[in-house]
Amino acid sequence: MQIKELKIYSSHLKEQTHFYTNVLGLTVVKLTEKNVVFQMGKSMLNIEYKPKTTPYHFAINIPSNKEIEALHWVKSKVNILMNGSQEIQDFEFWNAKAIYFYDSDQNIVELIARKNLNNSSEQKFDTDQLIEISEIGLPTKDIEKEFIQLNSITGIKIYDGDFDRFCAIGDENGLFICINKTIKDWFPTNDKAFSSDFEIKLTEKGKTYQIAYKNEKIQMIEG
Repeated sequence: MQIKELKIYSSHLKEQTHFYTNVLGLTVVKLTEKNVVFQMGKSMLNIEYKPKTTPYHFAINIPSNKEIEALHWVKSKVNILMNGSQEIQDFEFWNAKAIYFYDSDQNIVELIARKNLNNSSEQKFDTDQLIEISEIGLPTKDIEKEFIQLNSITGIKIYDGDFDRFCAIGDENGLFICINKTIKDWFPTNDKAFSSDFEIKLTEKGKTYQIAYKNEKIQMIEG
């Protein structure tokens, strides 16, 4: 599963534009009064203005050998979100290492080096090493319902987890991170998980799909 574009919403569009442009150094693809689009490797991040919004969690794949360089790069720009004293989180069950930080909207952004992808790089770490958006958080009260919907639309399978507490749906290039928001918060901060509206354009097995998560419901976008 490849995430081509992720649209999220912000009530502080100018601040978010400044953050991703001036702090992280991303390239602006499109800028209007109502939205800004950034290139993020193979993906695009589309941030659109909305008067009232709640935070998100999303992740970005980085080269499998770059977590230490990525940590230094992020620390030169923003504060790291830690789990106790750990700055780099070790997900042994996924063979991955991750770094977390907030953007201007208190969205939890994750850089993750997935060792199984074997996509190491010898280049110095910078924004060019942001490979693709690889996760979008989908907090819900009914994980099974969301999986059935996603599976029926795209055919994607469960990567890890179950329907009780946590379920990652897709593969290491692109995942919906479904959590039961009534019993689980976001790692590593324990921030409250909100069912924030988003839209996503993805490809799976050569087919392109556009999906919206709105008012806690998954729906196909036609056209």
